[in-house]
Amino acid sequence: MINLDKFFKPKSIAVVGVSRNPSKVGHVLYRNLIDGKFPGKIFIVNRKAEKILEKKSYKSVRRIKEKIDLAIIAVPAQYVPAIVKDCHKKDIRDLIIISSGFSEIGNTELEKGLKEYLTKNKIRMIGVNCLGILDTHSKLDSIFLPRYKLERPLPGGISFVTQSGAVGSTVLDLSAKRGYNFAKFVSYGNGTAIDESDIIEYLGKDKQTKVICLYLEAVKDGKKFIKVMREVSKKKPIIALKGGLTKEGNKATLSHTGSLAGDAEVYLGVFKQVGVINADTIEEMLNFASIFEKSIKPDSNRVQVITNGGGHGILCTDAISENSKLKLATLSKDTIRILRLKFPDIVTVGNPMDLVGDATTRRYKTAMEYCMRDKNIDILLVVALYQTPLLSADVVDVIAEYNDYKKKPIIVVSTGGEFTEVLREALNKNNVVTFTFPKEAVKAIGALVEYYIK
Repeated sequence: MINLDKFFKPKSIAVVGVSRNPSKVGHVLYRNLIDGKFPGKIFIVNRKAEKILEKKSYKSVRRIKEKIDLAIIAVPAQYVPAIVKDCHKKDIRDLIIISSGFSEIGNTELEKGLKEYLTKNKIRMIGVNCLGILDTHSKLDSIFLPRYKLERPLPGGISFVTQSGAVGSTVLDLSAKRGYNFAKFVSYGNGTAIDESDIIEYLGKDKQTKVICLYLEAVKDGKKFIKVMREVSKKKPIIALKGGLTKEGNKATLSHTGSLAGDAEVYLGVFKQVGVINADTIEEMLNFASIFEKSIKPDSNRVQVITNGGGHGILCTDAISENSKLKLATLSKDTIRILRLKFPDIVTVGNPMDLVGDATTRRYKTAMEYCMRDKNIDILLVVALYQTPLLSADVVDVIAEYNDYKKKPIIVVSTGGEFTEVLREALNKNNVVTFTFPKEAVKAIGALVEYYIK
């Protein structure tokens, strides 16, 4: 396995190509490291400047007297080989090359020569033509988009590997907004030296990574990819979203990263064979990632629906019944007997369990208490429609409390506007998995069960 520690936990970084112009990539990279509160040393390299932002600028990495763990290069493509040679002479063995202008625009010889030099001199490199990497735990931020335009997620357990910088940037921004918390983010671009398999192999052993997301357009080495995916998927879930599934998308992939995407059926067949979970959309990938990061392993596939809205209960029931991986739970006789004594006659004690429109927080607490005890139930799908008059905001505390027991997965569906979103955010902060609609929740539960229950 390639050791990628210095890409995520360097003690010193040289940023090559820091411009005085605040809109230039190198300048943004430097500012992001500062604004992200990177705790290590940062050195500016610009051959034409003495100082930038009141900090000393070095003509070359070789002029820096201290040891450098990682160099981030953001200069025009034609200057990259010379700078890489400087890094080698300085004994910098780990590089991130942001620069574009290689095989993705047909400049294959330049990239081929670079790869040969890196291989010959045993230099590790992420890129070329990449967005950068982010480690929320070590506070390394080498993404070249400004933080005021692209919000960074809070520290968490999701690691995202992407061939496309555009997909990666939008996923990061959206994840920060919706409360998906990240461990690491890696945009590897053309994958010139370090490819998707190398990164995923490393993340498979990373203690901060609970679930791996992969946006993939093409694979550099098919045999290596299959071997790595099979091994890592045994340790932690991998969710893949494949781009370039159509003939038109395949052509676009070739012009995007200089790679050929390959046949859709082959990729989807390989995913199934090696235990990788396929996602059809970005939203689905994030939904799956959320449930794997926050939820626990279920004992089996029997789902109990608790709701205060009959229609939502029916939609949940339909979705569960249509999902081949899931079953509707059957309440035990004891649970039915006790709940019928505790609830008014208008409550339906079954599956779905309809607490009806006058449900209170106390009614939810009672339902969850006895469903958590029932050995016929493996997973709780709780629909909480906060618009009803008697349901108070403290239902969030009740749900969070039972979730903290970690006895069974609890997934919450709540559909609504601003007030609903406030309570959803409160649940998210308490590590409760939440969804807006029944079908997306059930599909995510199906992915959870498929991975854990063989």
